[in-house]
This record gives sequence, structure tokens and C-alpha cells, in this order.
Amino acid sequence: MSILDVFKKKKREKKVKEEVGEVKKPPKVKVEQKAKKLEKKEKKEKKVKKVAQVPYQVLKEPHITEKATALAQQNQYVFKVYPRTNKIEIKKAVQALYGVDVISVKIIKIPKRRRRLGKISGWRKGYKKAIIKIKEGQKIEVLPT
Repeated sequence: MSILDVFKKKKREKKVKEEVGEVKKPPKVKVEQKAKKLEKKEKKEKKVKKVAQVPYQVLKEPHITEKATALAQQNQYVFKVYPRTNKIEIKKAVQALYGVDVISVKIIKIPKRRRRLGKISGWRKGYKKAIIKIKEGQKIEVLPT
């Protein structure tokens, strides 16, 4: 209990000093200092996520299937992309790499699947793919002929 008495003594001493006027009050913060703090907060909020500027950091490979080749006739192309990329990054990467005008981007996340081969069970990897629609009359050469 003696520990608690120490705290009581400190409170009593503080009250006595306040009554006498010995306690120094903290200096008032100047208006300029407050303005500087606000400016610093605004600068921190203005930081925007940096967009990947190199296409190979966004696009993995073209996704070539029967359905993807059928979509190519409708000016839609399918690519496997890295899982952390978004539509804006994908659009900029395709425009930079292939020099086409992208109209829309649709993203599909394929989940991992459990696979089994005899006694051995494992997982097939999941991935993220993007369907890119380009302007009419333009073409992307996915497989060089």
C-alpha cells in the first residue's frame, strides 16, 4: 500500500503548488506552429500510390485458350497479370506495350484448386487474369506468326 501513498503525496504537492502559484503552465502554442503541423498532415495525405511504369511488372503473359481466341475476334484479349495490379495499371501497361487504345478492362481472380493424383494431394495455383477490350480496327499480335 505504500506505493499508492506515493501517488497521493504527489497529487497533494501539486495542489499545494498550484495554490501558491509555483507550477509553471505550459507555454501557448503559436498559430504558426499549428499551421505548419496542418501543412505536414496535408502533405502526407497527398501521397498517391505509385503506378508501375514498366509493362512487364504488370502483365505476366497472354492467356491462350479456345475462349480467349474467340474473344480476340471481338477485339478482346486475355492476359495473366500479377495479383496486386489494378485496372488502371493494366490499362496503362497494355497501351504502352502494344500501342493500342484500351476501352475497358475486366479483372477475374481465379482461386487455387485442390488437385489429387493417387495418394498425393496438392493445390493448383490460382491466378488473376484481365480481359482487355480495345478500340475497333486495332489489333494485338498475341502469337507471332
